[in-house]
Amino acid sequence: MNNHSIKRGVSLYSYQEEFFLKKMSLEDCIAATAATGATGIEIVGEQSVPGCPNIPSDAFIAQWFEWMEKYGVTPVAHDMFLDYNKKKGHYWTDEEAVESFKKDIRFASALGFKVIRVIVNTTPEIIEKIIPYAEDHDIKLGIEVHAPWHINSAWMTRHWEVMEKTGTKHFGFIPDMGGFTKRLAPVIVDRLIRQGADPKIAAYVCEQHEKGVMAEYTIYEVSRMSDRRIDMAVAELSRHNTFANPISLLQHIDRIVHVYGKFYDMTEDFTEPSIPYKEVIDVLIKGGYDGYISSEYEGNRHIQDIQEVDSVKQVKRHQQMLVNYGVK
Repeated sequence: MNNHSIKRGVSLYSYQEEFFLKKMSLEDCIAATAATGATGIEIVGEQSVPGCPNIPSDAFIAQWFEWMEKYGVTPVAHDMFLDYNKKKGHYWTDEEAVESFKKDIRFASALGFKVIRVIVNTTPEIIEKIIPYAEDHDIKLGIEVHAPWHINSAWMTRHWEVMEKTGTKHFGFIPDMGGFTKRLAPVIVDRLIRQGADPKIAAYVCEQHEKGVMAEYTIYEVSRMSDRRIDMAVAELSRHNTFANPISLLQHIDRIVHVYGKFYDMTEDFTEPSIPYKEVIDVLIKGGYDGYISSEYEGNRHIQDIQEVDSVKQVKRHQQMLVNYGVK
């Protein structure tokens, strides 16, 4: 079970609450990651580094690598975005998107990242055009498989075709654990109830989701029970929090360049109530995946109204769960 080389990382996006409120600096986030025993650093460049995606100053780059050495961690993945509407009233052409993408590749290369998470709305055509540039910089591109899409959805199949057509080793997938949401996250459902959703309707939606009932059926049934927007918002959770059978990863293991360890809440007994992590990790181990799983805490926004967010504690628990399930 433990004879594999999956490694543990943390996306600094996990600490967004404390970082935004200036309770933690960038170095604090790196230190908190290292304190969990994780060795990989993932960043949303726009959040962590001023001026991204332009290459940072020499002073920042020197400081960055000093931190990596000081805390014994490695740059693993940079999360990029394509802001198609950057100029008001003008939607980017493919050529403009490619130029922006090149900036992200240069940025990632300067800071030592070997993987770029490509945001899910990036078209296969743009990626095909950028692959030679990624190859020149020895950076792997991973299209984010984000709910409600899954690894075998039509959108992802188009990306799969680009991989087959080009034969490149520098383009693959990054599964987001949010695509394996077997149960709707209690922290999300509870927040909607606090905002006025009917607890009975919420319980019904959760039950239907766990049974694997198609979201459209659940949404239709709820529309017959209530005409309130807040109740429909609960029903919509079933559409946006998909569950794909983890076995679906097996046929694509050799194309997985990184794994997004999204989670919404970690309980005191190191359990994520909504995502069957052990099932997914067992499949990754069986398939021989040897990259990183990065913890990515996204529960902060669902509890801000009732309690202080403690991202550091949440990430620690998530990392301990990964260890418990056999990740080094």
